[in-house]
Amino acid sequence: MIIDGKTQLLGVMGYPIAHTLSPEMHNAALDHLNLNWRYLPLLVSPDRLPDAIKGLSALGFRGINVTVPHKVSVIPLLDTITDAVKIVGAVNTIRIDNSSGKLEGLNTDMTGFLLDLAANRVRIGSGARVVVLGAGGAARAVGAGLSRSGCRVTFVNRTIDNARILVEHLKSSWADTDLQAASLDQLREVSRDAVLIVNTTPAGMYPDVDSTPWVEGVPFPAGATVYDTVYRPLETRLMRDAKAAGLTAIGGIGMLVYQGASAFEMWTGRKPPVDIMREACLRKLVLG
Repeated sequence: MIIDGKTQLLGVMGYPIAHTLSPEMHNAALDHLNLNWRYLPLLVSPDRLPDAIKGLSALGFRGINVTVPHKVSVIPLLDTITDAVKIVGAVNTIRIDNSSGKLEGLNTDMTGFLLDLAANRVRIGSGARVVVLGAGGAARAVGAGLSRSGCRVTFVNRTIDNARILVEHLKSSWADTDLQAASLDQLREVSRDAVLIVNTTPAGMYPDVDSTPWVEGVPFPAGATVYDTVYRPLETRLMRDAKAAGLTAIGGIGMLVYQGASAFEMWTGRKPPVDIMREACLRKLVLG
């Protein structure tokens, strides 16, 4: 690793940030392509977010990823946002113009999710019934991708008002789609005929590995696929329980890699080495 006066800077901004795999993933890709760029973890508390965003251009950053809890609150701090951000209502990537210093907000989570579904041969389409657990930034991206694909989506959240807000936001882009909001006590009813269940909550994420977003006593729908956006650990309790019930279960490492690859190409203009990025993530998860 060589860092000098010509090194270009990238990073990921979140709070907390110690759990992120993005530095390993992106630095492995940069090294593979022999680019003099470095990707850094940036711990930024919510009250310091405006200051941190304002300083990116002055410090010479070319781009950053944005993670919890900043994906929505960062939007008014940016100069421009893409149509994908307007649809999803969240930013996970910022591109910084090298000459003007202008900040553009993008979202690659939706693309990352859909690419990983395709890579795992999960077929969704018009009329497919999907249950999304959660109503935060990840649920926005997942829901947007599913809505665009014509799925019938029910967002199940502990606070049903947040799920309703998300439904109304997505309907402003796709008025004809079948989108519903439900509370956790309605999970049994709304999941009966689901072909895909997506967890977008942090339940089960390290170090709280014994928790699950699935309500105890509610059976999994037969033949469904469970997709957990949590990637640390590689296999969550939700995934284990789904497999025990005879379902196919997929973890979130692929979504992380594909959204990261999309951001990488936007920043560098180079085709990302997806396999190298995936290997770096898996190596970090296994070796710590």
